[in-house]
Amino acid sequence: MIAQQANKIFHQAIHDYHIHNDIDRPINNPYEPHTLDHLLYLKCWIDTVQWHMEDEVRNPNIDPIAGLTWKRRIDQSNQDRTDTVEYIDSYYLNAFNDVITLPNATINTESPAWAIDRLSILALKIYHMQIEAERQDASSAHREQCSRKLHILFEQQKDLSGSIDELLEDISKGKKYMKVYKQMKMYNDPSLNPVLYTNEK
Repeated sequence: MIAQQANKIFHQAIHDYHIHNDIDRPINNPYEPHTLDHLLYLKCWIDTVQWHMEDEVRNPNIDPIAGLTWKRRIDQSNQDRTDTVEYIDSYYLNAFNDVITLPNATINTESPAWAIDRLSILALKIYHMQIEAERQDASSAHREQCSRKLHILFEQQKDLSGSIDELLEDISKGKKYMKVYKQMKMYNDPSLNPVLYTNEK
């Protein structure tokens, strides 16, 4: 039941962040380094911080210089997020290294870690939609609409959790196999982004 474990850790990371609700507060990961739990907590912490960065950059009255600063921080956060997803996939590649793949095994549309990435974002959506569904300074219509959305988010969480557990079980039995394509982001690479390598000359 990896998804249940992940959901619990995601809930903890989101709760821990909102104790201070400070984008710049350093992470205090309670789990041992090099463990899956450590990676799951880190993943959701990055997502939570970036959620609030995205709120800041959408301020219609933001100063353009400040907006650019937030945009660059979000770019770095996206890089950190992608790196962490790949660390999680590496964990599973190692965990399933000795599994004998069946002749009729198939590949999934996404790796386990990218599915877990979506589960982390869902946990954040649920947390913030819950706030909106209970916000007393909003209209009753707003709260009712958010309550309906919250119900759908819980259903998505249940479905995705089940799918992740089923995928990992199938991989462990050789019914499916992992094939991970490492990131090929071009915009951060000075040798691939024309704006960057043109300005280097």
